[in-house]
Amino acid sequence: MYFYRPKEGHGLAHDPFNAIIAPRPIGWISSKDSDGTLNLAPYSFFNAFNYVPPIIGFSSVGRKDSLTNIEATGEFVWNLASEALAEQMNLSCSAVALEVDEFALAGLAPAASSEIAVPRVAAAPVAFECRLSQIVQLNDSHGVEIESWLVLGEVVGIHIDQRLIVDDMFDTVAAKPLTRGGGPGDYFTISEAARFEMRRPQ
Repeated sequence: MYFYRPKEGHGLAHDPFNAIIAPRPIGWISSKDSDGTLNLAPYSFFNAFNYVPPIIGFSSVGRKDSLTNIEATGEFVWNLASEALAEQMNLSCSAVALEVDEFALAGLAPAASSEIAVPRVAAAPVAFECRLSQIVQLNDSHGVEIESWLVLGEVVGIHIDQRLIVDDMFDTVAAKPLTRGGGPGDYFTISEAARFEMRRPQ
């Protein structure tokens, strides 16, 4: 077994942590500041945390624009980054000035949300409108605060491309969600061939 202590470094060309916890769904987060400037950014630390009410969250490693905007407005949208939107998602990751609108940078049109003021990505096959529930600054095992914040939001509105609802169920394969792997630029999607079914024991 290859063993290392993270605080001492991994000794490899790329950190294996991100590659092991993978593939991860992408938190493609749209937000806007108090002046109305739009922001769109992908986060690779993202997931769902509760069913009722539905709560999702992402981690901002460092104080990013999304975090600042959500603190100010209490709203954000998660947009499903599909395989077809891979290039646009990647462009929205560009390190640009605060006043730059990543929707425009990536050539994406915003669409009005139904429950909140922050727009969604019109081309995204799924979007979750969210109201902020918590922002938690993370601590290490000694209780020392680190420069990462977990942003949690209650999903108050869901948009789904009608074509992805098949036999009254969401067709995950057809949505072709883009997921993040390890290394400098590894991404994955899913296929019907990768599907298998396993029910919980009764």
